[in-house]
Amino acid sequence: MPTILVETLAPREAYRLFVSLVIPRPIGWVSTLGADGTRNLAPFSFFNAVGGPPPTVMVSIGRRRGQEKDTLRNLRERGEGVVHLVDEHLVAAANLTSGEWEYHLDEFALAGLATIPSTLVAPPRLRDAAAAMECRVTQIIPVDGTEYTLVLGRVLCFHLRDELLAADGLVDARALRPVARLGRDEYTTLGEIFALARPVSYPR
Repeated sequence: MPTILVETLAPREAYRLFVSLVIPRPIGWVSTLGADGTRNLAPFSFFNAVGGPPPTVMVSIGRRRGQEKDTLRNLRERGEGVVHLVDEHLVAAANLTSGEWEYHLDEFALAGLATIPSTLVAPPRLRDAAAAMECRVTQIIPVDGTEYTLVLGRVLCFHLRDELLAADGLVDARALRPVARLGRDEYTTLGEIFALARPVSYPR
């Protein structure tokens, strides 16, 4: 079993190994507005739920060629955004919006994506997304020793397609059909789904 010390790898090699190992990673597709009203849409696979109540999500945003990404700048300026879950139907569009586009390019228009107004925040949301969460920024935390910044957002409301909600009030994962990120240029869909009941007490 090989042991690989991070210090023996070039930074890029360590990063590529890391993201190919920590899989699958859900994709948060974040819409924001700049201070001047410029619309932005970008996907992030350093994304997940971090706690609740209240429901709170995180997205970790790196720099691009040493510069702060539009999403992070917009979240600093406006303090709000909409996080969409990428599904099989929209994964190609999400990938297109991940490009290194100029600030004033509208990724919604680039990918041919229709929008509708959000309920509680200014950034628009995707009309055809299966699920979206309107969020307000609560913390912005530089990740020590990296070029990443961790943004925590409180979920203010959920938008879900009707068919996603099961009888118990929870999301039916099969109906959501989420797509997750792997290493390289690879993505994955859900495989087998199984249930395990939690133990009712610690084993003696």
